[in-house]
Amino acid sequence: MDDFSYWLVFFTTALALNLSPGPDLMYVLSRTVAQGTRVGLASAAGVSTGALVHVAAASVGLSALLATSAAAFSVVKYVGAAYLVYLGVQALRAKGSALQTSERKIAVVKPWQAFRQGVLVDVLNPKVAIFFMAFLPQFVRPGHGSASLQLLQLGVLVIVVAVAVDSTFVCVAARTTEYLRRRPRASVWLDRLLGSLFIGLGIRLAFSEQRS
Repeated sequence: MDDFSYWLVFFTTALALNLSPGPDLMYVLSRTVAQGTRVGLASAAGVSTGALVHVAAASVGLSALLATSAAAFSVVKYVGAAYLVYLGVQALRAKGSALQTSERKIAVVKPWQAFRQGVLVDVLNPKVAIFFMAFLPQFVRPGHGSASLQLLQLGVLVIVVAVAVDSTFVCVAARTTEYLRRRPRASVWLDRLLGSLFIGLGIRLAFSEQRS
C-alpha cells in the first residue's frame, strides 16, 4: 500500500469512527445543548485530552492490561459508570438551571468544569483504551521507525480528527438550540434529557463487556 492509499484509508476510517455516535460525542452534545458553545467546546477539549491519556498508554503497552485483565477492566468500568450516573443525577436535580441566566444566581457548569468532566468521562472509559489498542496497531508499518512512536503519532491524528468532528457538531448543536434558551420551560426538559442521557451512558458502560 502506497503512502496515499495508506493515509486515505486511515483518515477515512478515523472519520467514520468519530462520526459514529458514542458516549464521548453524546456527552459533548448534551453539554452543548444545555449550556452552549463555550461549554460544548470545553467538553470536547476535555474528552480529547482524556483520549491522549489512552493514546500515551497504548504507545507504551499499558492499555494491554485492560484488554487482558478482567479485574482491571471492571474496576475502571464501574468507576466510570458511577461517575456518569453522578453527573446524570446532578443534572436531574438542576430543575432547569442549566439554561437559566446568571441573574437567577443558580450555579452552572463552567467551561473549566466541563473540561475536567470531559477528561474523566474519557479516561474512565476502558473501552476507549481497548479501541486504541485494537485500532492503531493495524496502521503500524514495519520499517517506518519505532512502533511505539508510530502508535503515538497515529493516536494523535485520530484525536485531531475527533476535535474537528466534535467542534463541528458543537457549533451546529449550539445554533439549533439557541432559541430554546429564551424559553424557561424548555430548560427543565433539557436538564431532564441531559440527566437521563448521562445515567443511560453510565448503565451502558457498567454492562459493557471486556471485548467487543
